[in-house]
This record gives sequence, structure tokens and C-alpha cells, in this order.
Amino acid sequence: MFSCLFPIFEVKIKNAMEKAIFSVDLPLPLFKRGKVRDIYEIDGHLLIVATDRLSAFDVVLPTPIPYKGKVLTALSLFWFNFLKDLIPNHIRSLPLPPELEPYEETLKGRYIVGVKAKPIPIECVVRGYLFGSAWKEYQESGLVCGIKLPPNLKLAEKLPSPIFTPATKAEEGHDVNITLKEMEDIIGKENSQFLVEKSIAIYEKASAYAEERGIIIADTKFEFGWYDEEIILIDEVLTPDSSRFWDKELYKPGENQPSFDKQFVRDYLESINWDKTPPAPPLPPEVVEGTSRRYIEAYRRLTGKDDLI
Repeated sequence: MFSCLFPIFEVKIKNAMEKAIFSVDLPLPLFKRGKVRDIYEIDGHLLIVATDRLSAFDVVLPTPIPYKGKVLTALSLFWFNFLKDLIPNHIRSLPLPPELEPYEETLKGRYIVGVKAKPIPIECVVRGYLFGSAWKEYQESGLVCGIKLPPNLKLAEKLPSPIFTPATKAEEGHDVNITLKEMEDIIGKENSQFLVEKSIAIYEKASAYAEERGIIIADTKFEFGWYDEEIILIDEVLTPDSSRFWDKELYKPGENQPSFDKQFVRDYLESINWDKTPPAPPLPPEVVEGTSRRYIEAYRRLTGKDDLI
């Protein structure tokens, strides 16, 4: 699957373990420390720093993944620019203050500056293939978030058309899948319809582009916020953290798929029968290196660039 990645690539990944960033402490007001990102306030904006932390089953793992934060940042910036004709986003250009000069090497390639939008409390999930929690729900009821699907679909099968399956956002623990009616009760019918239309349009445009480059975007989630009385795209977009990326050449419905995302880590954690409650177990070197390679390969395929390592 990774025949294009030659031995020196693996050596660089191993050496990078010493430089993997688990957290970033800056001399700025801390706005929020999320599962992956450390967010600071800067001149009325947010300085969003992507660390190499990885969460699985909603628990932050103790082992960082080299280059992960740089992949998330670079891919998000790529997609925000690619999608800007569909919807405005939170990205802004702002010089860093002088007090951050000592942190230049740490921050390089890991940060974006964004406006302070008011997040909409809905995870906007779009699914083009039947997998994950949607597969489990479909097996039980033939429904996914209240949406009736055709009978006898296989695991990982492509859906007749992409579906929008919202979830409530949780600061801790698992997000909870909800129906469109429940979403409308939370944010209103007009806002809900806007998010449905925009989410599917973004997914369809990005999916068509990705497939030309050998990646199937099986599903993904978007976050939106209100800013200056309009809805904008915020947080990250179409990364291996927020999406399932499958290898198009190896895709076979009816089975688990080779992927370029953190499913590799989930599979390992399932194999050791971890109970999915903190503290999470450390990851062995082969899982760390394999995950890092998958993230970088997703970036390389989607952008055509080899500039992260």
C-alpha cells in the first residue's frame, strides 16, 4: 500500500519521534486546550496550534504522532482555500507578536490564525459510504439518524447519494447522533437546511477532487460558526482526524478498508481489548510510525506536495 514510501522516509519518521509535540505553552492568554489543538488569544483573534496529540474513542492517547499537527494544519489550509467559493471560513492573516519569536521553530507549520466565531453546537457529518457507527445503526434498524436506507447494503458500500447525519457536540465523551428534526429543534429549520446543503456541497466537491488523486472520502465532519451575522466554516476541514480516507485502488465493499487516517490506531486499540476509558495505553513504535506515514501519504496525495519531512 505504501510502496511509494522508501526507506529514508521511515528513518525520518523514527528520528522525528524526538521532535513530536504533545503540548504547546505560549506566553499568551489560553483560550482553550482541546483534544488536539492548543488555542490562544491574539489581538482579538485565535491562534490555533495543532499538536501531535491523537485521540481515539474520545480519549487522548499518551503517545504523540510525528508530523500529525503539521498535516492537519497544511491540509486544512489547502481545503479552506479550495472551498472558499462555496462558503467563507475563519482563516485570517495576522503577524505573530515579537514575544513568540523563541517559539518560531515549534510553531512552524502548526498554526493558523482565525476569527472568534460562535460555534454552532452541531457536528455536521456527511457520509458517502456505510461504515462506523452508521453501519452498526443500519444493521439494527435499517436507518441512520432517522434516514431509511436501501436493504441489504454491505459494510463500506457506497450509498446511492451522500447523507447528512448530524450529531451533538460533546466537550468530553462521545458525540451523540441525532435526527434532522432534533437538529432543527436546536438551531432552527432555516439554519439546519443551510448546513445540510453546504455540508453536502462541500463533501461532493472535495470527494470528486480526492478520487482523482486515489483517495475515497468515505465520511467526514464539518464545524460551522456564526461570525458577523453569517455562517462560516471553522475548526479543521477534511483531515485524517475528521474524515475516513480510503485507498481507491484497494477499495472492496463488504470488508474493512485500507485507510489513511486514525483507523489504524483504532484497530490496534481494539486488538488489545482496551476498555476505552482513561488512561489510554501507550502506542508501540510500529503503530506510531504507521500512523504518521498514513497521515503524510494523505497529505502527499491530496496536495501533490512532499514538503512536510
